Amino acid sequence: MPKFGRQSRKQLASCDERLQRVCNRAIEVIDFSVICGHRAEADQEEAYREGKSQLPWPYSEHNERPSRAADIVPYPIDWDDRERFHFLAGVIKAVAFIEGIPLTWGGDWNKFQDLPHWQIADGK
Repeated sequence: MPKFGRQSRKQLASCDERLQRVCNRAIEVIDFSVICGHRAEADQEEAYREGKSQLPWPYSEHNERPSRAADIVPYPIDWDDRERFHFLAGVIKAVAFIEGIPLTWGGDWNKFQDLPHWQIADGK
């Protein structure tokens, strides 16, 4: 059975407990890494400058404490394998549904597709 490595556990620990619940259940089904949870100001500004985020500090769900967003990727990571991102999304969506946790996936966005991005969708 897959399990999170040290870095994934560290990133996930910075996230809202609902994201933790979904990810901890999903890892029992599919192998993936959590590459980002909370983002500090410098990290958010860098992500914004590089075009990896559409929002500057402090407007991203990653900037909340605990983070209301997590970036997760299928393991092993292949940024070009969109199929694996979509398969992972199916698992995450199913687990979130079962847990009753409203999530939004960046892969469902029209203007800016962010395949690793997941965020709590409860209207804050």
